[in-house]
Amino acid sequence: MPRDTLTRDQIVKAAINLLDTEGLEGLNMRALGNRLGSAATAVYWHVGSKDNLMVLAADQAWNEIPLPDLTATSWRTAAAVMATELRAMLTRHPWLVQAFGCQVLYGPGKARHDDYTLAIYEAAGFSGTRAGQAAATVFTFVLGNALGTAAAASLTRKLSRDGGNAEELIRDHVAKATEIATHFPRLRARLDTAAADYGAAPEGSFEFGLRAILDGLEAQLMDCST
Repeated sequence: MPRDTLTRDQIVKAAINLLDTEGLEGLNMRALGNRLGSAATAVYWHVGSKDNLMVLAADQAWNEIPLPDLTATSWRTAAAVMATELRAMLTRHPWLVQAFGCQVLYGPGKARHDDYTLAIYEAAGFSGTRAGQAAATVFTFVLGNALGTAAAASLTRKLSRDGGNAEELIRDHVAKATEIATHFPRLRARLDTAAADYGAAPEGSFEFGLRAILDGLEAQLMDCST
């Protein structure tokens, strides 16, 4: 695709698709150009650099999160919706979890999310630093919950690149981990459950944890009002 027929939106969309399938390590301008039927130089002309492209791709991902109407729902419901939608977005785009540790990705989409999250906790009754602490507590919980999906996706790609069948290699690693776990009673008792899978947790763990955090925040508000 010639440079003058490409658009930034097309490039960002293709970059997100490439990141979703290949991860951070799979994104390069040549591979992206091949997907678009264009030269890498044409891609650079539109987005400037790979780092800037990552910022644009991340911002598009952040914009996928819908903002609940605070005039039509309680702060707690809005907080739960935002956290659940954030987790869904990070699950769709596990590369974004990877990117947190190696690049600053901040644009209008992330700012939109952060500003509205603060509005939710301000509506609850938190103010100033306390609203930021409440928002950060929920955010880090969601991010930690998404790490398992991101780690599993990254491991599968790594094993595939190293050669051989990724599924077979993972089964070999799991078998070794299972043998180790048999020596620890609480881990041994969980071996036949879904929670024993790599990066997994017991069913309902996200909902349980989010509910516990929001219960705690609500209790703090009640303590302050008495």
